[in-house]
Amino acid sequence: MAKTVADQLVEMLVNAGIKRIYAVTGDSLNEVNDAVRREGSIQWIHVRHEEAGAYAAGAEAQLSGLACCAGSSGPGHVHLINGLYDAHRSGAPVLAIASTCASFEFGTEYFQETNTIKLFADCSHYNQIATTPKQLPRMVQTAIQAALHKKGVAVVGLPGDVTSMDAEEISTAMQVFNPTARMLPTDADLKQLASLINKHNKVTIFAGIGAKDAHDEVVALSQKVHAPVGYSFRGKMSIQYDNPNEVGMTGLLGLPSAFHSMHNCDLLLLLGTDFPYTPFMPTECEIVQLDTNPANIGRRAKVTMGLQGTVKDTLEALLPFVKQKTDDSFLHEELEFYAGVKENMQTYVDDNGETNLIHPEFVAAAIDELATHDAIFTVDTGMSCVWGARYINATGKREMLGSFNHGSMANAMPQAMGAALACPDRQVIALCGDGGISMLLGDLATIAQYKLPVKIVIFNNRSLGMVKLEMEVAGIPDWQTDMVDPDFAAIAIAMGIKGITVREPNEVKQAIKEAFDHNGPALLNIMTDPNALAMPPKVEFAQVKGMALSMTKLMLNGKMEEVLDTVKSNYKHLKDVL
Repeated sequence: MAKTVADQLVEMLVNAGIKRIYAVTGDSLNEVNDAVRREGSIQWIHVRHEEAGAYAAGAEAQLSGLACCAGSSGPGHVHLINGLYDAHRSGAPVLAIASTCASFEFGTEYFQETNTIKLFADCSHYNQIATTPKQLPRMVQTAIQAALHKKGVAVVGLPGDVTSMDAEEISTAMQVFNPTARMLPTDADLKQLASLINKHNKVTIFAGIGAKDAHDEVVALSQKVHAPVGYSFRGKMSIQYDNPNEVGMTGLLGLPSAFHSMHNCDLLLLLGTDFPYTPFMPTECEIVQLDTNPANIGRRAKVTMGLQGTVKDTLEALLPFVKQKTDDSFLHEELEFYAGVKENMQTYVDDNGETNLIHPEFVAAAIDELATHDAIFTVDTGMSCVWGARYINATGKREMLGSFNHGSMANAMPQAMGAALACPDRQVIALCGDGGISMLLGDLATIAQYKLPVKIVIFNNRSLGMVKLEMEVAGIPDWQTDMVDPDFAAIAIAMGIKGITVREPNEVKQAIKEAFDHNGPALLNIMTDPNALAMPPKVEFAQVKGMALSMTKLMLNGKMEEVLDTVKSNYKHLKDVL
């Protein structure tokens, strides 16, 4: 039997290290599916929705390198879009196979016809369609290398009729190259940076995902110049642990301590971060930004000096030029401020709520306590993201994934699928909102089918909690944010997953332990307080005014009980703000 284009594609995927394809088979993808079956070393993961497959591939790519998903014909690859946007904005190397209608039907408005070039143009580094067998090998090779080296999505469009044709051997295209190189500024730039650091007494470091491999170097620099160290959400798991100078996160989900340190310094070092929230950036100090992509420099803050390089390589070269500082008063002030912030955070852990109004902070702290040292956490966008950001602590071995740049709902559960398949020996915990889990609920069946030992924790506040807060601080009474949820635990049980509903605060830890100890997938449906607020580190007067205005409107509309519930649930936050 002659080698087909589908066979050749699968061979190239195997050679590139692809372990599985997340997809719903059918129609134009059938030849690829059959080639995977016959080849035998790649796993076909039959997801219930292609969006879930793209999220899973994105998570796998972030944890272990290149990953692959596929969509069949127009509807199938349209479903990939949201997950691929997320992977692309996260810098996750994902290859997407977008199978299409037969090539001879192009341009005729054929059944399920879509233009893959237009469709994926905004969420890919490489995006082409192979209409002949001779095109495919070099396209796949180029796509894989684009995904790996440009850090993002590469799309290969593949008509169904082409997959069954005889393959064309292109000897130059069957290898994939993934070389690495050091990247750091010139000696002159390093000396200029060292001079800038040496002349300032109040230095703060803010590190992002680009500092993931530079923990020791960041800590070494911070100790040499007595600098507090803040970090982005994506940088947390790499920078927080074993770091005596860390002061937490800033941004919408962060803490006042990092914001305070960044706004009270004379020099701010932005290391490997393209932090998007400009209102949280200081304007009165000098700022240095280091990034591998020069296009990122200066677009979020007024930068005094911009440098290109990896954080690890640059700091290794920089440290010998930096003088040891003796004045540590600024660092001690910031660490003392941080200690007060952490004490306030503990208040909501100690006061753990009431029946059906369990404090989500207490739940997140309990998960942090009971999770393994090398657990992988996935967090839904919204309030679940807040509790994960503030109460799940780094150990040096843990990972945390989320839709941090794209900000989509429903990411945590499918990302947990990809994490469980990529890292079968590690505990995987998905922190989900009830709104998020509802959107892709069908893929609980995928978790059950492949017996993935994912632990799903639903912070069930019966609302779109973050949207509710956004409306209130804008002075708009929340409307259409309430959720009428099914019994998620019962749904889990019906799908063959262990399901537990928790209504009492004193049952939380035992339920988490039971789920974590279970040999297989488990879902915890925890009834949390819908009025718990996530106060940002910087509270503007306009936000306080907006909250007061929305509460007044609710009272005038006869919703006094809801207002009182909100005040009761957040009296500690409100006391600190007002």
